[in-house]
Amino acid sequence: MIGTSASGGSAPRHDPANPLTLVNIPDQPGLLSDIATCLDAAQGFAIATLNLDHAVKMRRDPRFFRAYAAHSHVVADGNPIVWLSRLAGRPDVRLVPGSELIEPLVGLAVAKGVPIGFLGSTEPVLALAAERLEVAHPGLRVAAQVAPPFGFDPEGPEADRMLDTIAASGARICFLALGAPKQEILAARGLARHPGLGFVSIGAGLDFIAGHQTRAPKWVRRLAAEWVWRMLSNPRRLARRYLDCILILPSLTRHAVALRRDQE
Repeated sequence: MIGTSASGGSAPRHDPANPLTLVNIPDQPGLLSDIATCLDAAQGFAIATLNLDHAVKMRRDPRFFRAYAAHSHVVADGNPIVWLSRLAGRPDVRLVPGSELIEPLVGLAVAKGVPIGFLGSTEPVLALAAERLEVAHPGLRVAAQVAPPFGFDPEGPEADRMLDTIAASGARICFLALGAPKQEILAARGLARHPGLGFVSIGAGLDFIAGHQTRAPKWVRRLAAEWVWRMLSNPRRLARRYLDCILILPSLTRHAVALRRDQE
């Protein structure tokens, strides 16, 4: 399935107004199977996890959209993306949160005997996350831990040096914990620069593992209300973001219906 649409056939033409077409892997089992194939073939990859906030950002930032379109694997991270995909005629699309990809991908790295690397967050978070993952996954080797300075440019020479450091360490999978759009822009740049290296954008995933941030309880996630829990925990920072996400829903719904009609 590497580099193909999840529904088969030719890849759809991508449009920043309708990012639903970017989702090309329907679920976590399919993603892990594809990544295992990539590792066996010494082929690089870039995994992005689409949510409504990303859909808002890529309409405003052409760089972000271009970076997303350059990813080899895009999954649905957020129930609205899943629901919209099903409305668009994609009933196979399932929820694949980026933070829940770390453990299975680390397990795959151990099974394949390949080292991993971290790029992002802070040095204390990276060190503690590496320690906890190595304890939970005997045989895991975290070959590189790179914490960039605040405000670094993901398209600048410093970013290239960091990518080269990860590649020189022997890591085959690099977890990017930078937040959007920096991590996706850096992933696209890294895959082009080091085509044998895999990149996974995970946002605050390593902070969750290190215990520096707390994710919503499982019962909240089962109710598809994690966004409410997040907003209540930091309303000043997140209220505007979620308002923008709500405001984009009517447009995405129209695009989803149009996609479904095109298939009929």
